[in-house]
Amino acid sequence: MSGHSKWATTKHKKAVIDAKRGKLFAKLIKNIEVAARVGGADPDGNPTLYDAIQKAKKQSVPNKNIDSAVKRGGGLEGGGVDYTTIMYEGYGPNGVALLIECLTDNKNRAAMEVRTAMTRNGGTMADPGSVSYMFSRKGVIIVSAAQESGPTTEDDILMAVLDAGAEEVNDLDGSFEVLCEAGDLVAVRTALQEAGLDYESADASFVPSVNVEVDLEGATKVVKLIDALEDCDDVQNVFANYDASDEVMEQVHA
Repeated sequence: MSGHSKWATTKHKKAVIDAKRGKLFAKLIKNIEVAARVGGADPDGNPTLYDAIQKAKKQSVPNKNIDSAVKRGGGLEGGGVDYTTIMYEGYGPNGVALLIECLTDNKNRAAMEVRTAMTRNGGTMADPGSVSYMFSRKGVIIVSAAQESGPTTEDDILMAVLDAGAEEVNDLDGSFEVLCEAGDLVAVRTALQEAGLDYESADASFVPSVNVEVDLEGATKVVKLIDALEDCDDVQNVFANYDASDEVMEQVHA
């Protein structure tokens, strides 16, 4: 869920609950399988696969599950599924724009799931292109302020990533968000590693160019809709352009 930048890390807190239901594991495994199919089964030569594996490991996906997904995707083991990426566009409560990224082997099922979740939670589907122009494809890397070598500052991260193509670093209160062009994601991630800085996640994401300010009622409705969408098996990511104060988001997630 991408909204107010500080709450980009809400995914990590919510992930614990998702993992119990197996949904998060399934989505992470799907990412690995697709990355291996597209770019090959060698993580050293496939940065997308490398990041997908790292993300799965940080969420405690068992190594045997990861290895099997790599082999299936790389054609080294049977049972692989041919997934297609589909992007749906829509609006949530208060006119909040939504991009819904699906990874599916059944387009009709994915469309029905997304449409049902939207209509039941105050959302409406939109025509292709009517929402996507409000978002830019960016590399988003989350770095914890607490590193093994000790606390890390914004200046430490800036020094490490500036020459690699990073555009900005945002303080998320306990972690930092590094933004760059999607094509520079691997270079920026590598620069962090070379500086001895561990990262929590590194993803090509959709970042809104314009945000919609919402109050407690609006934020509650938007979060409920996004949760319903993320609960769909075929939905991998939901990107939204809502913004809310820290106080409002604390009440929503209380």
